[in-house]
Amino acid sequence: MAFTAADVKALREKTGVGMMDCKKALTEADGDMERAIDVLREKGLAASAKKAGRIAAEGIVLAYTDEAKKVSVLVEVNSETDFVAKNEKFVNYVTAVAKTIADTNPADVDELLAKPLAGDTRTVQENLQDMVLSIGENMKIRRFERVEGITTSYIHGGGSVGVLVMFDTDDKTAATDAFKVMGKDVAMQIAAMSPAYLDEASVPADVLAHEKEITKAQLAEDPKMAGKPEQVLAKIVDGKIGKYFKENCLLDQDFVKDGDMNVAKYVASVAKELGADIKVTGFIRYAKGEGLEKREDDFAAEVASMMK
Repeated sequence: MAFTAADVKALREKTGVGMMDCKKALTEADGDMERAIDVLREKGLAASAKKAGRIAAEGIVLAYTDEAKKVSVLVEVNSETDFVAKNEKFVNYVTAVAKTIADTNPADVDELLAKPLAGDTRTVQENLQDMVLSIGENMKIRRFERVEGITTSYIHGGGSVGVLVMFDTDDKTAATDAFKVMGKDVAMQIAAMSPAYLDEASVPADVLAHEKEITKAQLAEDPKMAGKPEQVLAKIVDGKIGKYFKENCLLDQDFVKDGDMNVAKYVASVAKELGADIKVTGFIRYAKGEGLEKREDDFAAEVASMMK
């Protein structure tokens, strides 16, 4: 029985096992999905199809920086419950995963899973399967970003939100207390206000055009705007777009700790104080489980089922 790349992907989603192992299992099972699951279970790669199919939308976002190499990583690893995120063994595993990413620079999650885990001879995937078996929950490495250069990180709420901010400045400036405070302030701003873009130039042209069309449509529906000259309507549209930038672009946002200036002016004020050049070049923000379906637990029903 033949199988396709879609079958390989489906098997990976059902079991949480890497692509190459899934492909080998389907080959051995002659394309039979259920038999392939059994093959993976027999090899100890999949704890069980039922467990691997359960929703993993909790877990943690973790940041790691290798100061010597100037390499930083932001990674999200999911579990089924938030209790696991407090498990020392789980946190140590995620930290080792982050170190592996920093050291080996994998292209994607599949390549990462095949790498030896930092401080271990066995792979990231093999160690993950051990975690699933020992803790009893489905777990998945969902995503990661690896950045080289000067960065600042911030983790909120024990791993519910993680931020990595990239800066262009010199090492001497980056080592100062003032820079470190500023970097954390900017990272906390991103965690709290969740900007979509760095600055106005970062907003895609199609997004900007869409916002303008929405604003024009709103004005057309507003009786108070009827009969207004085109140049007046154009200024109103520009004003609405300016507000969009202020809400969605990091450097245009009002600085949370001082509403009299925006983030760009705050960074510039610290740069002036240090007599240095500091530029925010980008950021990454992960919110744990964003975009994933959360498991809805009926605690009473669960307790009742345990008592039977």
